[in-house]
Amino acid sequence: MKVKLVLAIITISIIGVGISASPSRATETTIEQMPAKLETRFALSALPQAMRDKATVYLLDPTKGYQLSKQGTSGVTCLVERTVWELADFRNDIYIPLCYDAVGTKTYLKVIMDAATLRAQGMSPVALKAEIENRYKNKTYKVPEKAGLSYMVAPVMRTVGPPDMKVHTMPMPHVMFYAPNITNEDIGAVPNLSLHSSLLFPFIDKQGIAEQSYIIQLIGEAEKAKIMADEKNLLAALCTYRASLCLSHE
Repeated sequence: MKVKLVLAIITISIIGVGISASPSRATETTIEQMPAKLETRFALSALPQAMRDKATVYLLDPTKGYQLSKQGTSGVTCLVERTVWELADFRNDIYIPLCYDAVGTKTYLKVIMDAATLRAQGMSPVALKAEIENRYKNKTYKVPEKAGLSYMVAPVMRTVGPPDMKVHTMPMPHVMFYAPNITNEDIGAVPNLSLHSSLLFPFIDKQGIAEQSYIIQLIGEAEKAKIMADEKNLLAALCTYRASLCLSHE
């Protein structure tokens, strides 16, 4: 699903039953701050290499929210998403590197950054989900006013994904074109989460609510193989940093 395949790559709305973190779950839900250089590399890996130098980067301070680390000039902004509000549950092992263009930075990326801030301020996962949904309803959050896309061509991410919609560490480079309120029926897509070949063509991923719908296009196998080869040092560094980010983990 945000998820994003999420947010990564899913075709149905994520509906989770969340509970507030209890003392026994503190170590499972408290986010650990990543080393700045590694988090920067990971965030920028969501972009094609030629676009990285001019991109803006935000790094997560788990006690405050996202903080500006590098100001770019292209209008594209990158970060590693750690809170998937759509799940109505907090985990500390979600890692979704993604980048938004200028219009997406003002809309969809703002939602991600606000979710991190509200989580840092102590809002429960259920309350956070309700708050984000309400902000869409009262037009605090607006959908992009024109076409655009989010880049998610990183070599690895850890989030909810196919085939069983559980949290996986997966290589799934793709791009997401903004398609608020569009459905698979609208574009004639018939994705099957358990059949990878059916996901090789564009399909809709509704991330929580209809306003956060995207047309997903997976990167071709040859291009994916090159990304994996080019980013082998990053993959090794991430695996060394945390076992759950090793592709062999799953």
